[in-house]
Amino acid sequence: MGHVIALDVGGTGMKAALIAADGSLLHRARRATGREHGPDAVVEGILDFAADLRAHGAAHLGEKAAAAGIAVPGIIDEERGVAAYSANLGWRDVPLRDLLAERLGVPVALGHDVRAGGLAEGRIGAGRGTDRFLFVPLGTGIAGAIGIDGRVEAGAHGLAGEIGHIVVRPGGPPCPCGQRGCLERFASAAAVGRAWARACGDPRADAADCARAVESGDTRARAVWQEAVDALADGLVTALTLLDPRTLIIGGGLAEAGETLFAPLREAVRRRITFQKPPSIVPAALGDTAGCLGAGLLAWDLLTTSTTPRR
Repeated sequence: MGHVIALDVGGTGMKAALIAADGSLLHRARRATGREHGPDAVVEGILDFAADLRAHGAAHLGEKAAAAGIAVPGIIDEERGVAAYSANLGWRDVPLRDLLAERLGVPVALGHDVRAGGLAEGRIGAGRGTDRFLFVPLGTGIAGAIGIDGRVEAGAHGLAGEIGHIVVRPGGPPCPCGQRGCLERFASAAAVGRAWARACGDPRADAADCARAVESGDTRARAVWQEAVDALADGLVTALTLLDPRTLIIGGGLAEAGETLFAPLREAVRRRITFQKPPSIVPAALGDTAGCLGAGLLAWDLLTTSTTPRR
């Protein structure tokens, strides 16, 4: 059991690694997802990438991988190992775990990309040693991973943690989920970028540009930023009221603003808390490697459980 294959599949790119038992990265690689060629081509690209990683391990590390883990976006049926739906990748009901196990000849774990990232942050990242945490990446959208004693809760139907679809502004802008006023329409990196582009008149402007303008004292940027921070604080307080986490781990593109985000966010959450216990609010530690590392942890978990892994 020298190493495992880890794959993190995104809407446009795939990150992969060969990971040792101690979590060290023995080999890293990236490829395009190829979604422009259709869902079948995406699946075949994943299988080919995994096979190439297995071959690399055999040739350069002296042995084949003992297992594989793959993290994908969308709706995941982890029990059956099926990627049930992904709007970005265009697939439905893909038996990805079995397809990979057949191609590689090893046990395979299938997980959700955000929950895999949360697993990694909880075990080896910003939440290490924390018994209860909530991982919230602020990217194109907003999702969440609920960490409990070293594992991440998927929920009864694989939908736990969708904090981005808490309604924080009733009657607000429509969301693709069918509701109006969802958190991710205000506080995701994409939402901040759109709001700042409108405010400054530059259609190319993004959230990073807004953060820089905030730091330079631009009043328009500060208004856009504060609207996002207030919405995020409302969503987070709802989540901590329900979950009572010890730590809130904030990641994704918006968290790269550092204290420009975290200082006002901590204050906004503090103002909203009444009876709740205030959590620590910290930046994620693993960056864009979290999903890949989490997929590797899922693979290692297969090899360390007492039950026979499903194939």
